[in-house]
Amino acid sequence: MLLKELNIVNFKNIGEATLNFIAGFNCFVGKNGVGKTNILDAIYHLSMCKSYFHLSDIQNIRHDEPFFVVQGKYERNNDKIEVYCGVKRGFKKVFKRNQKVYDKLSEHIGLLPLVMISPEDVVLIDGGSEERRKLIDGIISQCNRNYLHQLIRYNKALQQRNALLKATAGKYLDLEMVEIWNEQLAESGESIMQMRIHFLEEFRTVFQTYYKQLSLGREEVELVYKPAVADGGLLTALHDSLERDRYLNYTTVGTHRDDLVLNIGKYPVRKIGSQGQKKTFLIALKLAQYAWLNQMSGIKPLLLLDDIFDKLDADRVSQIVKIVGGKQFGQIFITDTNREHIDEILKMQQVDYRLFTVDKGDILMSV
Repeated sequence: MLLKELNIVNFKNIGEATLNFIAGFNCFVGKNGVGKTNILDAIYHLSMCKSYFHLSDIQNIRHDEPFFVVQGKYERNNDKIEVYCGVKRGFKKVFKRNQKVYDKLSEHIGLLPLVMISPEDVVLIDGGSEERRKLIDGIISQCNRNYLHQLIRYNKALQQRNALLKATAGKYLDLEMVEIWNEQLAESGESIMQMRIHFLEEFRTVFQTYYKQLSLGREEVELVYKPAVADGGLLTALHDSLERDRYLNYTTVGTHRDDLVLNIGKYPVRKIGSQGQKKTFLIALKLAQYAWLNQMSGIKPLLLLDDIFDKLDADRVSQIVKIVGGKQFGQIFITDTNREHIDEILKMQQVDYRLFTVDKGDILMSV
């Protein structure tokens, strides 16, 4: 799959830009804070219908402007696809594929598979379990529509149960209504858990292979899925927790409490990992995500690399470029602050690349 052309109007600090890309490496160089990452986020938006950085749609509109528009022209299995995203203050977001508006944004997820690696990813290690669940959910949802459906169904039931608990605090609680939401949570939750377990059985081996390549075999790593409730016990757990849930006004047990444990050796990478080890861990996770999406969809996802070479030694940088420059990877977008650095790295690997210079939201193709 290729992104041939990207059009941006009033997205973050970018006033207007039309960019044409090559099938290999497309590199954006410039100082920190000039808008390089915003270009990647615009591309991410067209695949995932939202910002990578958990910003609301309105927050992505350029300061003092009434709207933003991001459009992309793609080639996917010899099909030409045009995707449009428009957000106007006070109006609902408009998302189109080939001029046809989507009824539901979930219908778009998976059409344009994409993987982004960013310094923000450190939250997967240092943050709470919610961040690691989002990683798993985001990967599986791009290739498994049933998983996405069950996830949406589960989250709606969770919201309804929590709203009921809050509305009836200190009052009469309709137990039959609670049971309706319990049954939906249990049914979807058990399905989600089984799909997560199956996914990780395949995924962890790919991840370990990439980590070994990137670290030159220096450490062993593991991913351990930690469900909040044992297989088949969610409905019982929801019944048993009702008194506590009523006191706290929210649902304390369920699939929304599952976690993914990230270890180097047998110890949490959060506690013992150096900055370089953490970054290598995260990059290996995302490369494994790329390989899994490619295998499941038969399409090479777009790969977005945001300032990933910082704090990595020369050996690991060389290994990253060597890996992503291989035939199993497709179109790649990179940001970096040092043109000479990126020139040297890519010329050494003898790969095709195009350079863009970014300065305060202005983007120019370099020669």
